[in-house]
Amino acid sequence: VQLQASGGGLVQAGGPLRLLCAASGLTFSRYGLGWFRQAPGKEREFVAAIGWSGGPTNYATSVKGRFTISRDNAKNTMSLQMSSLKPDDTAVYYCAAAYFGGVNPTSSGYGYWGQGTEVTVSS
Repeated sequence: VQLQASGGGLVQAGGPLRLLCAASGLTFSRYGLGWFRQAPGKEREFVAAIGWSGGPTNYATSVKGRFTISRDNAKNTMSLQMSSLKPDDTAVYYCAAAYFGGVNPTSSGYGYWGQGTEVTVSS
C-alpha cells in the first residue's frame, strides 16, 4: 500500500491551497481516509476524515468551515481543499487510510500513512 501526498507549498495568509493524496495497492473504496498534520515542536493532530463510503465527514474544530475533504474512488485519490489559511495551519500534512474506517479522528486508527507534504502559511 502506498499513499502519496502532494500539493503543499508556501501560501500567504488568507489564500487557498489544495492537497492531494494518491493511493495504490489497496481497494480504495474500502478505506476510510484522513488528513493529519504536525507543526514543528507539536504533536500530530487530526485535521479531517472521510468514511469509506464517502458519506460522512469529520473535521477538527480549528478547520471546520475552511477546509473540505473529498474523495474520488474512480481515481483512487483524496483531496483537502483549504481556504482562508492562517499561519497556524503551517505544518506537514499527512494522509492516512483505515480499512473500512469511518471518520476516526485518532491517528492510531489508521494503518497506512503517506510521507507528508509541507504547508507554510506566511503572515
